[in-house]
Amino acid sequence: MPKVRLIGAEGEQLGIVDIDDALKRAQDADLDLVEVAPGSKPPVTRLLDYSKYKYEQEQKQKQARKHQQQVNIREIKLRPKIANHDYETKKGHVERFLRHQDKVKVTIMFRGREQAHPERGRALLQRLYEDLDGLAVIESQPLQEGRNMSMLLAPGKEAAKADAEAQPAEAEAKPEAEAKPAEAKAETEAPAEAESPPEAESPGEAEKSADENAEAETPGDDAAAA
Repeated sequence: MPKVRLIGAEGEQLGIVDIDDALKRAQDADLDLVEVAPGSKPPVTRLLDYSKYKYEQEQKQKQARKHQQQVNIREIKLRPKIANHDYETKKGHVERFLRHQDKVKVTIMFRGREQAHPERGRALLQRLYEDLDGLAVIESQPLQEGRNMSMLLAPGKEAAKADAEAQPAEAEAKPEAEAKPAEAKAETEAPAEAESPPEAESPGEAEKSADENAEAETPGDDAAAA
């Protein structure tokens, strides 16, 4: 008769027993006999409520996924002689990415004779980092590869703080945004008051009205005498 190593419902070791004995213990305790290590010799089994066990495992996996943070790497490309307006626009993009907890790869693209002055690229990257004012930390120092020089920025403490402050505001704004379409829809669907059609005149009333009009238009005796 095959034997198994049995573990109790509280995790206690019950030793090596016959499989029939293990099944009887599970039945007496109104529990399931679950094989937790089939590759062992003898196989390891445990007494437990399988439906409860499965639910707890699903909850653990859900919590693990909840705490996992997906990190995206965005890329912003600059030229060494970038105009000030374009620089401010690009910097705004970098700030937005960092506030959303994304990493940003900033790439300086050199052309022609610009490659002879890599210090200009490093100076531009350093300027950008300083202008971000604590939103970023340098995760990878500027590195030149061919015609490009790249630096990797990660969100700093200020970016995390800004993101935490923005979440409640977005949560409050979302119900209001959802409510407005519903109100607009209700207004659109409200039936307009139908105008009642004019009542049709009976033939007799129409003739009477015509006679009255004719009398009103016929000049009286006084007018003829005049």
